[in-house]
Amino acid sequence: MLAARFLQLFAKKIFVFNTFQVVLILFHFLLLTSSALPILRQGSSMSAENPDDVLISPSGMFSAGFYRVGQNAYCFAIWFSKPCHDGSHTIVWMANRDTPVNGRRSKLSVLKTGNIIITDAGQFIIWTSNNTVRDHSWSQLNLLDSGNLVLQSLVNDTLWQSFDSPTDTLLHEQPLTQHNRLVSARSQTDYSSGNYKLMYDYDNVLRLVLDSPETSSIYWPDSTVLDYLQGRTRYNDSRIAVFDSSGYFTSSDKVEFQSADFGRGPWRRLTLDFDGNLRIHGICGPKSICSYDPSSGPKCSCLPGFKMKNQADWKDGCEPEFNLSCDNHDFKGAKACLKLCCIAFQYRYFPKDGAYRCYQKWELRNGYHYPSYNGTLYLKLPKSFQYNKPVEGLKLNCSINQTKQLERAYHKRTGYGSLEILIWCASVIGLLELICVILVFSFLYKNGISSNASTRGYHAAATGFKQFTYAELKTATRGFSEEIGRGGCGVVYKGVLSDQRIAAIKVLNIEVNQAEEEFLAEASTIGRVNHMNLIEMWGYCAEGKHRLLVYEYMENGSLARNLMSNSLDWKKRFDIAVGTAKDVKPQNILLDSNYQPKVADFGLSKLLNRDNLKGPSFSKIRGTRGYMAPEWVYNLPITSKVDIYSYGIVILEMVTRRNPTNGIPAVETSGEIWHQKLEAWVKGKKNGAAATSWVEELIDPAMGYDYDRNKMENLLEVAIKCTEAERHARPSMSKIVQLLQSATQ
Repeated sequence: MLAARFLQLFAKKIFVFNTFQVVLILFHFLLLTSSALPILRQGSSMSAENPDDVLISPSGMFSAGFYRVGQNAYCFAIWFSKPCHDGSHTIVWMANRDTPVNGRRSKLSVLKTGNIIITDAGQFIIWTSNNTVRDHSWSQLNLLDSGNLVLQSLVNDTLWQSFDSPTDTLLHEQPLTQHNRLVSARSQTDYSSGNYKLMYDYDNVLRLVLDSPETSSIYWPDSTVLDYLQGRTRYNDSRIAVFDSSGYFTSSDKVEFQSADFGRGPWRRLTLDFDGNLRIHGICGPKSICSYDPSSGPKCSCLPGFKMKNQADWKDGCEPEFNLSCDNHDFKGAKACLKLCCIAFQYRYFPKDGAYRCYQKWELRNGYHYPSYNGTLYLKLPKSFQYNKPVEGLKLNCSINQTKQLERAYHKRTGYGSLEILIWCASVIGLLELICVILVFSFLYKNGISSNASTRGYHAAATGFKQFTYAELKTATRGFSEEIGRGGCGVVYKGVLSDQRIAAIKVLNIEVNQAEEEFLAEASTIGRVNHMNLIEMWGYCAEGKHRLLVYEYMENGSLARNLMSNSLDWKKRFDIAVGTAKDVKPQNILLDSNYQPKVADFGLSKLLNRDNLKGPSFSKIRGTRGYMAPEWVYNLPITSKVDIYSYGIVILEMVTRRNPTNGIPAVETSGEIWHQKLEAWVKGKKNGAAATSWVEELIDPAMGYDYDRNKMENLLEVAIKCTEAERHARPSMSKIVQLLQSATQ
């Protein structure tokens, strides 16, 4: 019999595994042939190799995917879907702007942990979202119509968003805060981080900063003028700026401005350009002069005696054509400059003061020229230099492709690709399994084994109690006609088995997501537990979608029914309280012919896969309203103290005979009616009544007055402790038993 069961299970698993192989191959095929996507679900990825792997916002305004920034160099970006006149796109955000990835085998993936990563050539993780995920059971990546790339949970909570980490651009309603900044691109064709930043300083003022490897300076607002004289305020701690759809920009430091075409119209963006945006600061590099011509744009030029340092990039500035030193014998210049070894000095007349001032220069940075400037710059030059040579102005050329190429080393992979290996392995394994299946069924046919009979015998031998068929239990319950109980786990029917035993048959209302073998193992564990206060399990049924349990029948029904029928006196209630020191509700406490309590539904949480409280099943756990501890409502860690709380509610209901869901008098306050909880009502009675009368006000009149007041007061005190809102204040079950038994001595 065991051999036959093994062969049957082996054949079933072969079929399941073959199905898995087919699904896996189809899944890889679909990934390789994917196109534009509305969302990217958890466990999926987008490839740099496939140009159709892009996310599109619902309106089609924005697209997101891998964008080519150089030769075999890609960055994951968001751009306006409509191309420019030259076929390029306007980029509004980049994830890996400073570390482009290879065009082969590079991917953006939404991991099952809820994080987003970008891998370079399948070898290096070069970018990650680094978001903290509390429940990573489900997530998906969406591109919204606002241009915001958002990772959302099942309940639409935002786990991560691109709006929190802008690059050089702000979109409508995208906030600029103290936690982020705008950083310009290096040039029009080089998207890597440049030298200009728009950011909040430590004094709460929004500033434009030049932050190059050689120097750092604030150029907006004017650092030589006090902030409050420029309309700024430091007296704010929110540090937030917003750019709206009409072209209006406002900041918490009181700076505000609007676009030239202010008002409703085209979709606008606020971008910190590669030249610093607020014309023009340091764009031409050190030892150079920058000027602006409205007709031709910005121009850069070198000072007399200097030449362009890098013909491809003005940001490197100029360098002297001579050996610059402090030797005064070979240089011409003012005595003060020669004496201090400066490079130049600036001589300027101030009409307001009627005086000339001299400014010595040790560095030549951020030079610019404009006609209204009243002053002269004197350079330190060699005596042999022909200083009548005119200054040559060169138009700033930003069209040169300055994108750096990938310099990372990749390990060359040999042999077949992953998909080829997968298909080859699946084919070989499938052929071997097919041979095994043929051999197994040949063996079963020759030996004439009845799988149904052998299965039932195998189950009976393994568990020690009977496996019933669904037809047997349907006959025993006369078509499930006599319902004797109902709860969160299912419906209970009365039935008569073939051996004339009266049984309680519970039909579980669960989704069948367990294999028959797993259900059998769990039911076997429950069936082997024997205790005087646990209802004995006689068998089970696991057939198709049906899951049923067969228990011994309890003559006196549930505690809840007996409370309603006034059949329990004080002694019986106290004995039940002592005998059921476990997590229960009255519907789960059944009474035998001697009114001894026995607990039903023991172990069903394990049988129904409710032990994995961190997985997706957590949200599916349900309890009976009124008996559930606050931890379930506030999503706190579930411990054994939730059982203590439910036990306390049961004791209070047993003593007061008041249903915790609808048996408490309502309270009217300020014209509003409030429904009290049972434990709150009991505590209010205790605190508001006299010390000698609060017990009498609470107990069920059906018990009469033949009770031990000390035991009754002790029982109520224990129940009140069990229903404390703070779980750490509740006693353990062993302590409860000790307190109740001490009252009987």
